[in-house]
Amino acid sequence: MTVPIVFGLDRLLAEPALRAPLAGKRVALLAHPASVTRDLRHSLDALAALPDLKLTAAFGPQHGLRGDKQDNMVESPTFIDPRHGIPVFSLYGEVRRPTDEMMDCFDVLLVDLQDLGCRIYTFITTLRYVLEAAARHRKAVWVLDRPNPAGRPVEGLSLRPGWESFVGAGEMPMRHGLTLGEMANWFVAKLGLDVECEVITMRGWSPDVAPGHGWPIGARSWVNPSPNAPNLSMARCYAGTVMLEGTTLSEGRGTTRPLELFGAPDLDAQGVRERMQALAPDWLAGCILRECGFEPTFHKHAGRLCVGLQIHVEDPQHYDHASFRPWRLQALVFKAIRSLYPDYPLWRDFAYEYEFDRLAIDLINGSPLLREWVDDPSATPCDLDRLATSDEASWCEERESFLLYR
Repeated sequence: MTVPIVFGLDRLLAEPALRAPLAGKRVALLAHPASVTRDLRHSLDALAALPDLKLTAAFGPQHGLRGDKQDNMVESPTFIDPRHGIPVFSLYGEVRRPTDEMMDCFDVLLVDLQDLGCRIYTFITTLRYVLEAAARHRKAVWVLDRPNPAGRPVEGLSLRPGWESFVGAGEMPMRHGLTLGEMANWFVAKLGLDVECEVITMRGWSPDVAPGHGWPIGARSWVNPSPNAPNLSMARCYAGTVMLEGTTLSEGRGTTRPLELFGAPDLDAQGVRERMQALAPDWLAGCILRECGFEPTFHKHAGRLCVGLQIHVEDPQHYDHASFRPWRLQALVFKAIRSLYPDYPLWRDFAYEYEFDRLAIDLINGSPLLREWVDDPSATPCDLDRLATSDEASWCEERESFLLYR
């Protein structure tokens, strides 16, 4: 018999005993547009309606509490919520870390964020920052857990020491395979934080069950956690396609399928796919690559016809969750382009998440290792695979004790 899945937020709303420790406490909420109940009420509204809960503040991460900003590096303001009359503090505006004044507004912070299972997704970094602030101010943090839609697989090089940034919260691979609640417990242990951290676990989450492999298809509606995360396909591809943000290639922003496709006006899509097949055919497994054309309405190459490839991972006859490795797939795209066009201006030199001194592709990967492998004509797929496999094995061993769902 299948157990219906219940997210942490819905459990907190439905089970008064879970809320009992919050009696008499000032409660704040960190949330975004996908922070919704089973019937799609925003968590701020649902929690504010509880007579036994005293909401005194809210926080919004990148893109805002209710989703007011489309692109990266577009800040959100702090404001007073017109419906509930409480301050909504921006953690992607004048500050990235909560200030002392913000921390004085509550006793317990509820964190209700839908993650995508990728190290670079900045909600993970915001989680780390609020945990660190809570430890300093003797506040409690409760994580209302949600699924990792990318599931349990682990992939990619681990972030190297010294490469921490707003898109690199810790020494983990690109695809970490944890829920946000599990990640919170890992941060507490890894950073040695003396903080009260509670996880309101999900009931009935089975990350290995098809066809969702992490996301409960048919049981929950998908709501964009950020503007360019429109569906499960994007979530599955993201640990690879996010690297496109550090390149001159379009990642599909300005189209209806962002971060599922890539291209440029001067690209030979057929040639790239054929070179990928020749270099490392196993790295193309688990999905279908389709040649396509698209014209972004904004962002890179706006208004120009781009030629490229779309990664299809939604057809259960062709998608294989265990063999699909999006980080290797996208790395192979870069290697194929560099092989075909040695002088192609692949790496984008611009400020990325307010970092001006390090290349975006290196920040995204947590070291220059991926870029150096792409640019080295003598480096083979086996060389990168050897590095990544070692990091992945180490992470799988490290995360084992933090898994809450077996």
